[in-house]
This record gives sequence, C-alpha cells and structure tokens, in this order.
Amino acid sequence: MRTARQTPTNSVVLPYKKSRGKEAIKLYQMLGKTPMPWQELIVEDLMAVNDDGLWTHTKFGYSIPRRNGKTECVYMRELWGLIQGEHIMHTAHRTSTEHASWEKMVGWVEKLGLSYRAIRTMGREIIEVRGGGKIEYRTRTSRSGLGEAFDLLVYDEAQELTLDQDNALKYIITDSKNPQTIFLGTPPTTSSLGTVFTDFRKQVLKGDRPESGWAEWGIENYTDDLKNLDDWYEANPSLGTVFTERSVMDEISDDKVDFNIQRLGLWIKYNLKSAISETDWNDLEVTALPKLTGKLSIGVKFGKDGTNAAMSVAVRTADGRIFVEAIDCVPIRDGLDWIIKFLMKATYDRVVIDGAVGQQILEPDLKNAGINLKKVIFPTVKEVIASNACFEKAIFDKTLAHMPQKSLKQSITNCDKRPIGSNGGFGYKTLKDGVDVALLESAALAIWACSTGKERTKQKISY
Repeated sequence: MRTARQTPTNSVVLPYKKSRGKEAIKLYQMLGKTPMPWQELIVEDLMAVNDDGLWTHTKFGYSIPRRNGKTECVYMRELWGLIQGEHIMHTAHRTSTEHASWEKMVGWVEKLGLSYRAIRTMGREIIEVRGGGKIEYRTRTSRSGLGEAFDLLVYDEAQELTLDQDNALKYIITDSKNPQTIFLGTPPTTSSLGTVFTDFRKQVLKGDRPESGWAEWGIENYTDDLKNLDDWYEANPSLGTVFTERSVMDEISDDKVDFNIQRLGLWIKYNLKSAISETDWNDLEVTALPKLTGKLSIGVKFGKDGTNAAMSVAVRTADGRIFVEAIDCVPIRDGLDWIIKFLMKATYDRVVIDGAVGQQILEPDLKNAGINLKKVIFPTVKEVIASNACFEKAIFDKTLAHMPQKSLKQSITNCDKRPIGSNGGFGYKTLKDGVDVALLESAALAIWACSTGKERTKQKISY
C-alpha cells in the first residue's frame, strides 16, 4: 500500500533538545489510539521546550488539507495540559466545531477515569478536571475571552480568524508564566474571512517571528491535473490511512481552485477576496470626458474559447489618472477588419495583443495593412499577469476613470479570479453565462500599456 508523505512540505521549526510531546503521545496511546508518524512529529515540535522548561515555540501554526486528522494533534496537547493544570481556551469559527471538540475531550477524560466537571452551553462549554486544569470551548467573536486569563490559546479553523477576533483574544495568555498559541487550519478559500492565519504564515516563513514555528502539507503551484496521485500523496499525510483514493476522486468537480486549496493544500498567492464589485467600478465613473493627454494605448484580447475578440483603449488624463474605454467585442467569425481599420485611423503609442490563436490570425493582416509592428506587443504570460495586477491596483487605488458603458461594466462586475502561470499570478473568468471576460482583459492590457509607458524596451515580436 502506498504511503503518504509524513513530513511537512514546508516548515520552520526552531532547534530543540527536549520535548514534552512524548508524554502527550503516551496519554493518547492509553486511550487505545495510535498516532500517525506525521501527528507525532507535529506534537513533538509544538511541545518542544528550552533549558528553562518553557515552550520553544510560543506560537505554532500548521496547515493540512481537510479530513487528515489535524485536530488530533491539538487534542493530544490539550489533554496533556488539562492534566498538568493548564487553563486552556479552544476557539473555533463554528459552534458545531467547538462543540464537537468538547464532546471528544469529555469522552477522552472519561476513558482515562479522571474526575471532572463538564458544563454544556452551546458556544461556551467547559471541562474542568479535579486537581488539574480547565478547558473552555468558545465560538469566536470580536469580544471573546475579554478579561480572562489562560495558558494555552488554540485557534481551530484558523483560516477564518479575523484581526478583530485575534485582538480580542491574544491578550488572555499574557499573564501566563509559560504561554502558547496554536493556529491550525487549511489555506483560505474564496469564502474565508480571516487574514491572521495567512499573515502569520508569511511572517514565520520570512523569519520575522523569532519564537514561532510553522508546518504545512501542500503543493507549491496551482495545477489543472486534479487526478495526479503524486500530488494527492504529497499533500495528504493521512491518505491511505484515514481516507482513500476513491473518496478523493469523488471530491473532484469543475471548481479546480477549490480542490487545489482544500485537498492539495495550495496557498494562493493573490488575494481571493478582491473581485471587483459594482460599487468599486461605479466609484471611478465620470459624467464628462476628462482632459486627455498623450497618445492612446490599445489592448486587444482574443477570448480563451476562441469565440470573440475584444478591444479597449486607455489614455492618460491631465489630473494623473488613466481613462479607459471599451471599443467593441465581436465574434471572430465576423472577421477582424474592424480592428485593422481602427488601428489605421488611431494615433496610438502601442497596442498589446493577447491570445495565441488571434495573434496568428491577426499578425499577417497587420503587416499587409502597413501597421508598424514596432508598436505591437505580443505579451508573455508574465506580462499578462502584470497587466491584471496593474488593472486591479488602478481600481483600488482609484487612479482609473471611465464613462458609463454597460458592456464593460457587465464584464468587469461579473468576474472572478483564476490562477495562471506557475508563480501565483491570476487572470479573470466570467461568473455569468453570456458575459465575455475578454472585454475586461482587453481593458487591463490597455491600462497596463498606458501605465508602463515606454519602460518596456524589449519587443517580443517575431516575423
């Protein structure tokens, strides 16, 4: 039987000589349970101690795809702490999650024959061991834990942890002589609200958290090949033990991004929450044409499905913004003469043409029409990624202006992001049938060409 990867794909663990992890693992084994090697490794690392007996990692986070058994590691740590007399706060995003943790720990305490008191109030449950410690289970809010003191703070479902919630909770362990905070979860999805988990990961991996540790299982780059077993076994340490290949196969759907995140542990490098809203776009609308300066920059995009070609223009304004306007979005079967005619009449600095099929069709026509190919850019993938990032930045920095155009507005406000390239770049996809994202992408190319001016000195042209 194939064995899944038992060591993290990415980690930062501070050097240590001693750990209390074996004590926690022994308690777990007394319950008749056998931890997997990766679980033992996590427990050993997060329970490492220095020469003074203090936690080596005052904060420790780990990320593992769903259903691998990540919470068991925290349960081992909490059971040990409960017996040692610690006061523990276990928080979760959902009431059902924290309640399930409370129920499991009650069962463990009973099985060990400990004398305890349990209080069951949905959203705030307690377990208190006679002569030992106490665990409180809370559903997180922006006022959770205020005025209380604990030794261990656990953030379950940490991908949903918001800054307000963290600010309300992080001070509850300040008075402890040996405090520790544990973050556990999965990479954030398009519906995740939190930012703390992502920021903590970035800081630890950069070395900006000198007393913190991190471990994760996951692929590094986005993949369209969702049936690659090597990726499955690389990202899921419990595959073949807790769940099977067949169950993973059943999870595959048309939402490739979600599978990359939740089953393959991918950390998307761009902001999934910044799709463009109607309010964002309306804020940039002007009722009168601003004073324009300089020549046009033109963006031409051939749609991904090869159906349509779209064109937009961008030009600088006297007040330092970029004005953008859509020209048209036409089925390719109707020909490309309209693009040639526009280019022959327009005064422009450069034109960016993206879409492999369209480029091959259009380039000979450009030559035959006498278009100066030195002003034409056929962008690389890296440059397309840059154009999308430039477009988004211009929107949120409010350095963009446009007149009312229903077609362009419809394309822009019905989009979502999709990964492109292998280094965390993004493109756009439509969220609504009948709305072509090519119009948005042509606008992004035009804005990028306008904003970068003559900085691009090397032309990517072959003829």
